[in-house]
Amino acid sequence: MATGRTDERLAAALGLLPAAPIRFEAAQDVPNGGVLCALPALLAFGLLRHTSGSFTLPKGFYPLSSIFLSVAFLALGRVKSLEVLRYHSPGEWGKLLGLDRIPEVKTLRSKLAHLAADTSGVYDWSTQMGKDWMAQSPVSAGTLYVDGHVRVYHGELTELPRRYVSRQRLCLRATTDYWVNAMDGQPFFVVTRAVDPGLSKVLREQIVPRLLSEVPGQPAQSALAADRLLSRFALVFDREGYSPELFGWLREQRVAVLTYHKFADKDWSQEEFENRTVRLINGEDVSLDLAERGTRLSNGLWVREIRHRDSKGYQTSVLTTDYRREITQAAGAMFARWCQENFFKYMQQHYALDHLVEHGTEPLPETVRVVNPAWRELNGKVNRLRGPLLRLHAQFGAASVPMEGTPEEVSAHEREQGEVLRTVQERASEMAALKEQRRQTPKHVNLSELPLEQRFTQLRLARKQLVDTIKMTAYRAETALVQIVREKLARGDDARAWVRGLMNGMADLQPDLEKGTLTVWLHPQTCQAHETVLEHVCEELTATETEFPETSLRMVFKPLAPSKTRSTQIPPGQDV
Repeated sequence: MATGRTDERLAAALGLLPAAPIRFEAAQDVPNGGVLCALPALLAFGLLRHTSGSFTLPKGFYPLSSIFLSVAFLALGRVKSLEVLRYHSPGEWGKLLGLDRIPEVKTLRSKLAHLAADTSGVYDWSTQMGKDWMAQSPVSAGTLYVDGHVRVYHGELTELPRRYVSRQRLCLRATTDYWVNAMDGQPFFVVTRAVDPGLSKVLREQIVPRLLSEVPGQPAQSALAADRLLSRFALVFDREGYSPELFGWLREQRVAVLTYHKFADKDWSQEEFENRTVRLINGEDVSLDLAERGTRLSNGLWVREIRHRDSKGYQTSVLTTDYRREITQAAGAMFARWCQENFFKYMQQHYALDHLVEHGTEPLPETVRVVNPAWRELNGKVNRLRGPLLRLHAQFGAASVPMEGTPEEVSAHEREQGEVLRTVQERASEMAALKEQRRQTPKHVNLSELPLEQRFTQLRLARKQLVDTIKMTAYRAETALVQIVREKLARGDDARAWVRGLMNGMADLQPDLEKGTLTVWLHPQTCQAHETVLEHVCEELTATETEFPETSLRMVFKPLAPSKTRSTQIPPGQDV
């Protein structure tokens, strides 16, 4: 249905056509045509660079590149899920791919399932993409931000462990994604844990070992041996990762840490603070009152403690083992954590970060450590008993003997207090017994030690990893366009909104076989200032001389001037 290349589709169905050729036709008023503006950046960030070596598709109508471009274009066009594609015109999206239509939902799901069937290939491809992004921006890879994002699961396929979701203030069944981002929020890679052991353990077991082998521009071993204060790179995270033992281990690996002090002492005197100029990640200069001391942690590790004092006198304490970084640079790096939080919020809102891509589960390794249900039940009983016991203690301590009461009133008071004391002693004895029982019960056990009815599985990860990596590439491409737009847009904060409008805007396509070009005429903007921005974007994108994948057509971007008719700007079209 809704196809124009019936002969080629018949040949593909019979196995006579490995893949349909990409062939553009002249078209006008193509919805979401602005997503083609992101193609140069998508290719520059390596969307198709390693696909042929990591993935294969059986013979069929759609080539491998069209599947990756389809997912990227849909993400940039704010199509939140594959199901929503049912309500879009398939032929219009197909024009942007050089095909007669985009794959329907069922076909696209089956293609993604085939690509994700090779789990090792998916993770190898995703890992290589992260390496390439770090190599492209070695300065950004020198300071990395790590934070966990809780992805809530409302399905019934498995009973995932509950964890606290701060944005909803509830304990819900969820998985935790640990993201590694640059200072400006751009992502490098993500680690998913169905059973969350905490940020400290994930850093030790998965993130830091990977970064030690992938971060570019690390000092040579001889330089590290000659300078004891030199670090390979720096990690920035919040209080969840606060652990003197972790800081000591990272120091042994020569990895610097920046984090908030979880147990800061009393406030420092106002005289210690000095007003300094700090440059934020967006280039803005702000004046902050900063002070610094040396602090010894519980494990004997000496670290730098930097404090910021705001206008109301509140002091924020930051710890770091980066002994080389200036105090203003350390404060700017720590306070730039909002970039990663903004990244999570933006990806949830515009790229459906938490959307469930695949329905299904897979087994967890039996050696995974989980919270013992018996220990959790005992811990719950202790917590439920603590509140009433504290209230009884308060009631017993607040009661006083009536000073001018009759002997009968004094006697009644003593009896009441005796009852309260007896209840306090009984509850205290019960709590002591529960605490002792909890102490003798192991808090964590292997998954294999649980009864069969209490064991659980994890959500399938390969397809989610594949789609998330494509979305990361799309976000990076969008950010690259935002940086171009900010060069001409007076209000830099409006750049991302302008790019979103460009992605959803219409375009005319004009292929030229003789010149070997594919001209994308972008429809007019709402005001002259935005028209100037569009002209600048078209010039920059055309200068990249990007060829559309699987073709020899060089892409040319031009603004469609509102004062002229199409007939004066676009020559009669011909198929290519």
